[in-house]
Amino acid sequence: MLRFSGAGVSDAGRVRPHNEDSGFVAPYVALVADGVGGAAAGEIASATAAYAVSAMVLAHGLEDPERVLTVAVEAAVASIRRGVQEDLNRLGMATTLSVLVCDGSRVVLGHVGDSRAYHLRDGRLTQISSDHTYVQRLVDSGQLARDAVSRHPWRNVVLRSLDGDPVGNEVDLVPVPVLSGDRLMLCSDGLTDLVDDARIAEVLKLQDPHSAAAVLTHSALLAGGRDNVTCIVLDVVDGPVVVGDGQLLGALRDIHNVVDPSAVRLA
Repeated sequence: MLRFSGAGVSDAGRVRPHNEDSGFVAPYVALVADGVGGAAAGEIASATAAYAVSAMVLAHGLEDPERVLTVAVEAAVASIRRGVQEDLNRLGMATTLSVLVCDGSRVVLGHVGDSRAYHLRDGRLTQISSDHTYVQRLVDSGQLARDAVSRHPWRNVVLRSLDGDPVGNEVDLVPVPVLSGDRLMLCSDGLTDLVDDARIAEVLKLQDPHSAAAVLTHSALLAGGRDNVTCIVLDVVDGPVVVGDGQLLGALRDIHNVVDPSAVRLA
């Protein structure tokens, strides 16, 4: 049966006072969530969404990934909404989400925002997520050249994210054809804003997933580290079913950032 074997690294960077990214790594689920810049309580939003999604996926085991992701995102939105209702100072808090789920034979990506997911096979790197940003819309419509994205003043304007609104939290569900030996990567835009795809592909050739994640994170810090940086590197492996505790990253490491963990209904 297929599963993930990997690790992640998260760093506050060299400019931001604290880390608003969250991440989670386990044998059948991995995710990155990035509190949307400029919004209230980004670390609360990302940690709450990461907790709700990972807990829901773990509770449902090796079930249909699309169905599990749909239920998990609903739980995340409900938790974020509860957090705003408890403290109106959090009004406007939101988060990106890029999550990979494996049921033993299939992998599905759930994605919203401008965090990213990549697939590496035979040295070829492919971005499997689509940025939900203003500049990506300009690129898609032919109004902006792709090589001009990094210089555009509105490059970080996110058009879709997870917030407390019960409607409008649309998440892309993308089947990811994988083979044993493939490598996957999840990251926040703190990495991809500063490290290009050529460098990412080069570093992902390192044998050890943790080393690859650490080197990529360090590359973003060397390039200025102007945002929080989170990077998760996963190898797709074939073997018996395993149980893993999971690695917590970033804001998710502090349970106080999670809105009422006991309220997440796992049924």
